[in-house]
Amino acid sequence: MTAAIDVFDAPRELHLEPGAMLVAVLGYSDRSNGDLHPICATRLAAARDAADGAAAVVFSGWSRRRGAARSEAELMVAAWDGPDCPLVSDPHARITAENAAHIGTLARALSVDEVRVVTSSLHRLRASLLFRAALRGSGARLSLRTAPGPRSVRFALRELLALPLVPFQLALVMRRGGSPSAPAPR
Repeated sequence: MTAAIDVFDAPRELHLEPGAMLVAVLGYSDRSNGDLHPICATRLAAARDAADGAAAVVFSGWSRRRGAARSEAELMVAAWDGPDCPLVSDPHARITAENAAHIGTLARALSVDEVRVVTSSLHRLRASLLFRAALRGSGARLSLRTAPGPRSVRFALRELLALPLVPFQLALVMRRGGSPSAPAPR
């Protein structure tokens, strides 16, 4: 298995060149089993091309299934066969707002010029809103790459129902210092 740096250790352990691009791959799970979900696998495949020229790749997502041996982030790290660059794992982010907060904090700490987020097409709008807010004032540009994703009514309804929660998710994450799930500083 490929070793990855924890997202909260990365600001101390990674030293990137000016103008660096960070690629962020957002996890997905439906809690059905402890394997890499097909939606997550398509995002990972799209990230291979998106990561061309990346200074580092961040895999973000926790384990939605109780007792799962590995988080979404860890499953993606293990399956990564893209460009050879530093890999960062964020198994702490439980919701898209936390993905954005953790990756936004990392982007600021590393002074990157671009954050390229890879997600599904139906998740693109919500991810864009949250990441733009997390990167505001950082100087980093945001770009999004979409992987083919489900076109199911269930997934679309989930995204529509989540949109009104975006302001509340952002407020919660920012009020708690970047993340309700962040471990104590090391």
